[in-house]
Amino acid sequence: MERLCLKTSGFETEEDPAFERLAAARRSCRAFLPEALPEELIGRILSTAQRAPSWNNVQPWQLIITRGEGTERFRRMMLAKAGSADPARRDFPFPREYAGDYLQRRRSCGFQLYGAVGIQRGDKEAYARQTMRNFAFFDAPHVAIVTSDEALGVYGAVDCGGYVSHFMLAAQSLGVGSIAQGALAEYAGDIRDHFRLPDSRRVVCGISFGWPDESHPANGFITERAPLSEVVTWVDG
Repeated sequence: MERLCLKTSGFETEEDPAFERLAAARRSCRAFLPEALPEELIGRILSTAQRAPSWNNVQPWQLIITRGEGTERFRRMMLAKAGSADPARRDFPFPREYAGDYLQRRRSCGFQLYGAVGIQRGDKEAYARQTMRNFAFFDAPHVAIVTSDEALGVYGAVDCGGYVSHFMLAAQSLGVGSIAQGALAEYAGDIRDHFRLPDSRRVVCGISFGWPDESHPANGFITERAPLSEVVTWVDG
């Protein structure tokens, strides 16, 4: 790709399109190698993610990051909860429904994943086993639990979404795989209990991360993105 020459405020700057390549290459990693990441490397990801913008610069995100036995204990707890009849304890309501384009995109993502790992359409038992992989963190050695302050409501959660994007792109730039997991927030209350978080912290999502298992078929596809014509409306006057 050619270097871009941009004119801004009367002067020209040359922009290397590295970000474009980075964003295009990022994917949700659904299979990890077991080796833990060096603490210094995780620190670099966190330092870059900390530059995420937020409403009035309040920076509402706080993280719990697991490693070693901390990850294993958390994994066991989440698998037990997901496999039990215990009710969900969410902090934020899940989508009321998926319809139209949203349903089509959701199904397309699922079918791509199932096809990659050899699950036949209609095999509900295999679907359920793959869903449980979420609560095993896809064997990742680390999980980041992202929380916001209750008083900030939806705006705090939106800011945390921006932080999650920064985190995953920072990880990608260093060769680290990651996946944002809203599924973990289904057991927000149990997560709060497990990590002894105060009631004022609201669980937005988790991020499983580590070295990606490039040989695993679950990492063999990248989801498509809608064309701009489907998401942008231009207003000229």
